[in-house]
Amino acid sequence: MKKLLLLLFTTIAFAQADKVEPPFWWAGMHNPEFQVMFYGKNIAQYTPSVSNGVVITNVVKTENPNYVFVTIDTKNVPAQQLTFSFKNSKDKVAFTQKYEMKTRKEGSATRESYTSADMMYLLMPDRFANGNPNNDSTKDTNEKVNRENANGRHGGDIEGIIKNLDYIKELGATAVWATPLCEDNDKRGSYHGYGQSDVYKIDPRYGTNEDYLRLSAELKKRDMKLVLDYVTNHWGAEHWMYKDLPTYEWVHQFPGYSQSNYRMTTQFDPNASAADKRQCVDGWFVPSMPDLNQSNPLVLKYLTQNAIWWIEYADLDGFRVDTYSYNDKEGIAKWTKAITDEYPYFNIVGEVWMQNPVHMAYWQKDSKVGAIESYNSNLPSVMDFALYDALQWSFNDDQSGWDNGMQKVYNNFTNDFLYPNINSILVFAENHDTNRINQNYGGDFKKYQMAMAIVATVRGIPQLYYGSEIGMAGDKGKGDGDIRHDFPGGWAGDSNNAFTKAGRTKEQQQYFDVTSKLFTWRKSKEVIHTGKTMHYLPQDNVYVYFRYNDKETVMVVVNNAADSKTFGTARFAERLNGFASGSDVLTGKSIDVTKDITLEGKSVLVLELK
Repeated sequence: MKKLLLLLFTTIAFAQADKVEPPFWWAGMHNPEFQVMFYGKNIAQYTPSVSNGVVITNVVKTENPNYVFVTIDTKNVPAQQLTFSFKNSKDKVAFTQKYEMKTRKEGSATRESYTSADMMYLLMPDRFANGNPNNDSTKDTNEKVNRENANGRHGGDIEGIIKNLDYIKELGATAVWATPLCEDNDKRGSYHGYGQSDVYKIDPRYGTNEDYLRLSAELKKRDMKLVLDYVTNHWGAEHWMYKDLPTYEWVHQFPGYSQSNYRMTTQFDPNASAADKRQCVDGWFVPSMPDLNQSNPLVLKYLTQNAIWWIEYADLDGFRVDTYSYNDKEGIAKWTKAITDEYPYFNIVGEVWMQNPVHMAYWQKDSKVGAIESYNSNLPSVMDFALYDALQWSFNDDQSGWDNGMQKVYNNFTNDFLYPNINSILVFAENHDTNRINQNYGGDFKKYQMAMAIVATVRGIPQLYYGSEIGMAGDKGKGDGDIRHDFPGGWAGDSNNAFTKAGRTKEQQQYFDVTSKLFTWRKSKEVIHTGKTMHYLPQDNVYVYFRYNDKETVMVVVNNAADSKTFGTARFAERLNGFASGSDVLTGKSIDVTKDITLEGKSVLVLELK
């Protein structure tokens, strides 16, 4: 009898929730209902209730007895401390769990986000700067720091970003997109962060949750924005929930692992087989990245609430969503709508890595292409991979043919009519998954200058990849580590500190100056942010386009030929009418636009017309 009582006492005494997610929530949200996940050994045997008259609207228990999902309605419930009670079969309280409802920041729902008035600086935290060497390796994480390993952890962190925010701002950037900072406890290659193991916790090798909040606050002090790289499609195999799945259908099973065919066209191809479509959407990227099942309501709610939690908690200004088009398309549309319903002005750009503008436009909110099959992704912004494709190599074409050189760049803009919001697409020449353009162009500064001039002056939201502004190169063919080098000067003992003017080489300063000049100029140019575009068919590999509104006109001339070109301006009369000259943003020189213009090979003019 004593042994039985002791066993009963021990069971009651140690009954608890080992994890509660979200860890807290806020009063006064647009959607007053939210779901709390409680995790603990055999926790599903208990019946939950909550204090202060708050109503439980749903309780879900799965085949795994270690989980219980409790939905509560907080309409008209003020910020306060709630108490969840868990009773056993004899209606006795086995344990209780405190839960805080916080007060929202004033104006949180109507927060502004990034727009075409911004320039986004993309960095990889592990490779940018090591501000705190004490957290390079931690006892609770598998992979330790090793700068000798191109694909290993190098020690960059949040403190390193904070220490160099003034450098980023000097470039003309107004927003920072860091690749994922949540814990990635993979044994190898964890530095990129896309195999997350805890989506409520900053990786301790980057810092703490409080450090991330400090990064957000420091950016706002500088009138800059923080963009979180969110991953809805997959987690890492070290994620604690994957090791004890709430339900078999939490991840896609074949059973177990099967790799994606990466054929995203199956998402809308009317002739696609169900098998091919399933293999694309449900297949895993790699064996270490379990593919999440967004068609499962529990998964979708978990991802939605986690995203909203980070926005509210860290005072975020926007998302970039990894592998957007690999998600269950109905599920991801609901996820996106739930976030933008909560925050009407919140921008989310999705990675839709497709070269055909028709395919990319399909994924933007209110797309006429998607409407053909009554689909609306609700996604405000997509990434312009078609323009990226043109900018990667076109400046190596000394002569323009039917569809290469400047003609390829021109062709991209002929499809702008496909996008319901052309000013809300992300434009870039490279990112953390591509060859660096300075590699493709052999370190040719003139070609880099042409590429950046286009990114800085066309419609959309420009994005710059860290290090390009000092001429960094990298060959993806040698592995991802080669396109993700450490930024020089980010580590104690670096021989070259490119974060300071005094520490830059002459070549690095040349790259930095043109980048800073273009994007700093762009900051105040409404004509670039929201103006119209008119372009002219390239001739002799010379491409001319105008950005204009009722107040201003900017003329951009790109000579991609190897030699100098002289051309008349009469064919541009439609836009030049009334203008006599233009001031070149890059050199300050005045150019007479009523006469022939001569432009040296591989060069660009950005003219503010007067």
